[in-house]
Amino acid sequence: MGGVLWAALAFAVLTMSGWGLAAEAQTVVRIGLSAPLTGPDAAFGQGMRLAAEQAVADLNRTGGQTFALVVADDGGDPRQGLAAAKRLAADKVGFVVGPLTPSVAALVAPAYEAAGIVLVTPGVSWAPLTARGAWNVFRTGGSDAEQGRIAGTHLAQAYGGRRIGIVHDKSAFGRGLADEVSRVLKASGRTDAAFEGFDRGERDLSRLVARLARAQVEVVYFGGLAADAAVLVKALRNAGLTVPLVGSDGLIDRDFAPDAEGTLMTALPEPRKLPDPKLPDPKQADLKGATARSPRSPEAEAIAGRTYAAVEVLARAMAQAKSTDGRKVAAWLHAGRPVKTLIGDVSYDARGDLTASGYALHAWRRTGDGRVDYVGNQITP
Repeated sequence: MGGVLWAALAFAVLTMSGWGLAAEAQTVVRIGLSAPLTGPDAAFGQGMRLAAEQAVADLNRTGGQTFALVVADDGGDPRQGLAAAKRLAADKVGFVVGPLTPSVAALVAPAYEAAGIVLVTPGVSWAPLTARGAWNVFRTGGSDAEQGRIAGTHLAQAYGGRRIGIVHDKSAFGRGLADEVSRVLKASGRTDAAFEGFDRGERDLSRLVARLARAQVEVVYFGGLAADAAVLVKALRNAGLTVPLVGSDGLIDRDFAPDAEGTLMTALPEPRKLPDPKLPDPKQADLKGATARSPRSPEAEAIAGRTYAAVEVLARAMAQAKSTDGRKVAAWLHAGRPVKTLIGDVSYDARGDLTASGYALHAWRRTGDGRVDYVGNQITP
């Protein structure tokens, strides 16, 4: 991977040298979108695309600076993401919304930095992304480290004298959460009774659950996504272990809801819906583009609001900095000034993390109509 990364950096520097963004004189500012429009995370990617298209269209109707969206499919794959970064740099894009997945972000972020491109990701909660203090990286969501701290603190306080098991899906996302929860427990004088991992998509967890049973765990923290959490919960129940489960916002998915009752998770407030599209002519039923559509799937809805907000962050920072130079825009954001967005006022610290993300514990509970939902069930510490 190191050779690929240095090749990417060299390419990016060569591509961008001499660019200096004659952007100050440009009438149109290009904003790139790096999203998984194909692959296993395509439902999220389509939500990102629709939201970014609508945000650009809405901003352009307000007058002032004109924006154009340049879309690149990264497939949720690091090498494809690097190819997407090269295309965006070649298209003289100075600002990028995305990517969604931590594996892509880990490879492409240094290339974007070397190219002078400002990156605002709506979905990467991977803590190391901002830990090294790159000047150009920002988020519109929180970090795994924050989720892990909240969950670990809750487990230490609520299950102080009981045996805590930690399970992860071996991904950067899941392992990062598990490691942070374990770190918080140790800092509070506790140790986990079991620390286990399994591959995403694995269906037979009987051996893992048997190890948890031997460790006599009384609660399980899971770092991973909804589909695998559902498999884990069923395996625990089949083995007669009715222990509670605690997880992250990776559990927000229809695949998990039927098995979710009683589960706690860290999550941001309910995802904000996109604003009603401002159609130029309401009679144009066949109007093409995001302004005539809205995300439909739960995955698309979950990411759409933060993607729309990412475009707003860039556009409003340019306006406030009175510049389309990436360094000046990033410096303005790092100063901690509030930016009004669809998801509320946001501001950034020196690393590019939100000064207040809004993460809190939520409980999945059965509703009056028989569904299991977490909305409105925030847990007060």
